Amino acid sequence: MSVAGFLQLAWQSVVTPREVARWLLSLRLGTEALLHSGALALVLNTLFVRAAALQVAPDPAIAAFVEQPLIFFGGLVGMLALGTLALTWAGRAIGGTGQMRDVALLLIWLQALRALVQALMLVLMPILPALALLVSFGAGLIGIWLLINFLAEAHGFASRGKAAFLLLIAVAGLAVGLSFLFSLFGATATGMNANV
Repeated sequence: MSVAGFLQLAWQSVVTPREVARWLLSLRLGTEALLHSGALALVLNTLFVRAAALQVAPDPAIAAFVEQPLIFFGGLVGMLALGTLALTWAGRAIGGTGQMRDVALLLIWLQALRALVQALMLVLMPILPALALLVSFGAGLIGIWLLINFLAEAHGFASRGKAAFLLLIAVAGLAVGLSFLFSLFGATATGMNANV
C-alpha cells in the first residue's frame, strides 16, 4: 500500500469506520501477515514514542517505561494480545460472532492509525505544543469511536450501543484480572510489599 493509499484509508476509517472494518475483514489475512503487520505497527509506535520522549521529557510516573524501548514494545505486545482476547471473549459472551483474528486485525489497524498520530505529534510538539495536545486529545476520542464501530462490525452487532457495552465489560474484566494478577505477585498501588 502506498503512503497516499494509507492516508486515504486512514481518513475513510474516521468518516466511514464500519465500511473500512468490513473491507479489512474481507481481506482474510493469514496468521503470518497479521503477525508482520502487528509487529510493524507496534515497532513504529515504539519508535515514535521514544522520539517524542527525546523531544519532551515524559511524565516521571511513566518515564522508566517510555525510556526503555524493549520494555515499551513488550508492553504494547501484551496489551494487544490481552485486548484481542478480552474483546473476542467478551463479545462472544454477549452474542457476538467475531473471531480472534478479526478482532486482532482491527486492533492492529488502530495501532497503525495511532502510529500516524504519533508521527504528527512529533512534528507539532516542537512548534505548536498546544495544538499537539489538542490533536492528542481529539485522536483519543476518535480512537474510542473507531474501536466501538470496529467491534460492532467484527462481532456482527447492528447496534454501536452493544459494542460500547462490550468495550466496558472487557475493560472492567481486564482491570479485575490484572489487579488479581498483580496481587499474586505482591504488587500494591505504592509498589511491592515489604515482605516480597
